[in-house]
Amino acid sequence: MMNKTNQIMDELRKVIVGKDDILIKVYMAIISKGHVLLEDVPGVGKTTLALAFSKVLGLDYKRIQFTSDSVPSDIIGFSLYDKSMNDFKYQEGAAMTNFLLADEINRTSSKTQAALLEVMEERQITVDGITHPVPSPFVVIATQNPVGSAGTQMLPASQLDRFMIKLKMGYPDFKSQVNILKDRHSTNPIDYINPVITRDELIEIQQAVAMVNVEDPIYEYITRMVEMTRSHNSVELGVSPRGSLSICNMTKAHAYIQGRDYVIPEDVQAVFSDVSKHRLIMKQKARIAGVDSLTVVNEILSNIERPAIGTGIGNKSC
Repeated sequence: MMNKTNQIMDELRKVIVGKDDILIKVYMAIISKGHVLLEDVPGVGKTTLALAFSKVLGLDYKRIQFTSDSVPSDIIGFSLYDKSMNDFKYQEGAAMTNFLLADEINRTSSKTQAALLEVMEERQITVDGITHPVPSPFVVIATQNPVGSAGTQMLPASQLDRFMIKLKMGYPDFKSQVNILKDRHSTNPIDYINPVITRDELIEIQQAVAMVNVEDPIYEYITRMVEMTRSHNSVELGVSPRGSLSICNMTKAHAYIQGRDYVIPEDVQAVFSDVSKHRLIMKQKARIAGVDSLTVVNEILSNIERPAIGTGIGNKSC
């Protein structure tokens, strides 16, 4: 189908002002079947961004506000005895939707966070031994406040690894802030946002992204970068095999939005940082010295030579 990236971005810009780079990265994650973690202070538009995407992409939307007393059944649902049927009936949780906004995920318990793991990875829910597939497509956008603010805790590495990318919204610049004030003088732009594609069309786009051509030198390029994260003297834990697949899939999404059906090294470079840096666990001595994961990622990008490739058809599967 026709590439509708520009139309989707135009519609999103009605609501999210001055954050085109964030919008395009979230869109790439969605069309490569990934999940997104947004970390920033309250009030910068994380929740609004999620709602805008659900409307533009024509997806069913649910939101769960995590608190200290949230429980796993809020996410995955539970079984309730139905007297008329003399049997237990499954009651859906928040995850039974196309688009789940998990708001302030790091304010709840580890047990409740863990309830998201199966549904994010397997796209299914198991309650009382019975498996329920979630609707397709399925996207999770989670938000978290910066670690150290009141009531927050760090997400474990196993949870972070389920997110394809982790992004920071940041405050708007001066001109964007003025436009936000003007746009919301008497109305809310979210009320006037229009769907650009349907749920079925999004599935078609995801299938098209999956079929983007990847040549062997690109696989080797990604692998060399990933291996360097694992052997770097400042890193305790490098990019996992799941992370490698996420890099590959995001790379194909970047090629797709550029209008290509094949990947080039520049696609890898464009996505490597956002997919990798939240997966790196730094050694204590590196943290003390002020070396963070972004420093390591930038060093790897600078030191590994880009492969020279053609535009022929390679292996399409990541």
